[in-house]
Amino acid sequence: MNTFSVKRTAAIFIKEFQQMLRDRLTFAMAVGIPIMQLIMFGYAINTDPKGLPTALVNLDQGPLARSLVSALENTAYFRIDHRLQSEAEADALLENGKVQFMIVIPSQFTQKIVRGEHPVVLVSADATDPSASGNAIAALAGMANQALAHDLKGVLAHANGGTPPYEIRVHKRYNPEGLSRYNIVPGLIGTILTMTMVMLTSLAMTRERERGTMENLLATPVRPSEVMIGKILPYVVIGYVQLTVIMSAAFAIFEVPMEGSLPLLLGLIGIFIMANLAVGFTFSTIAKNQLQAMQMTFFFFLPSILLSGFMFPFRAMPAWAQVVGEVLPLTHFLRIVRGILLKGNQITQLTQELWPMLIFLFIAGFIALKRYRQTLD
Repeated sequence: MNTFSVKRTAAIFIKEFQQMLRDRLTFAMAVGIPIMQLIMFGYAINTDPKGLPTALVNLDQGPLARSLVSALENTAYFRIDHRLQSEAEADALLENGKVQFMIVIPSQFTQKIVRGEHPVVLVSADATDPSASGNAIAALAGMANQALAHDLKGVLAHANGGTPPYEIRVHKRYNPEGLSRYNIVPGLIGTILTMTMVMLTSLAMTRERERGTMENLLATPVRPSEVMIGKILPYVVIGYVQLTVIMSAAFAIFEVPMEGSLPLLLGLIGIFIMANLAVGFTFSTIAKNQLQAMQMTFFFFLPSILLSGFMFPFRAMPAWAQVVGEVLPLTHFLRIVRGILLKGNQITQLTQELWPMLIFLFIAGFIALKRYRQTLD
């Protein structure tokens, strides 16, 4: 009886394998998560963003200015979406996050080059995410000598010396030193809250069902909406405690600037926290045990961290990945928190990021409440 039995081992193996197949959700997660990772890392992740949206203010319509614009587009890094006549308009687009670069070609650009005066071309970059604009800025240096080489021949050959006939002056806005911690630390606020809020809520509700304490709630006259709100609010408090710790470290240790309004940031973070808690509540109504709740949390957290622009530049991803990323609340929250901390954005400038979070909160809350009613039935 004490000898090892291959037959008994095979019987246990068959029993466990059948048990695993019966747990369809866990089996789907085991297969789905690797597939999702392969797709995102293989197709969606790109550390060399190109085709970055650019606002052009060309105050000179001469042939050399047109050649310079063509050279910028030929680098493949600059996609000129806006051709404006006012630097103030372009600056507003940069501040609102609509463009990554603002390029200003001065008036009489062509005439100044012919006279050998070396005009200055201003390139302002949104450096809140240094990795998004770094390669494009480096490409400017390689382009400078060749951009006008075809034009500066014959009588204009005197302007084509050893140095470029014009100067490209780059301004890294909102993060002039290109410090990665200015980008990462604010982003950590969103990623930590996403992971903890979804996980804590889903585990708490699932744990109650496993322990049988859910029956106590069913015996009370408490309505589903009251249960949901009552269970979510304590985790909102926990979220703000986490926020206090992270923000204190951001200011005291990492010296992240605070250019905007702290009360505005605190208010918008509340919406973000509730959106994630609604997701966790929904997961708790689907999961049969805490393991499944953890798996679903990871299934939601993985695309959130990879497709939101936290780890990799958002604009470097293909169009389909950006569409998926726009659905996730973390994507919009990252733009909000970086906009307030680094740019000093006001509520009017953040409306475009606020309403997608509100829609997500409404849909997630509606699904969570409907699923919870079904659980009670």
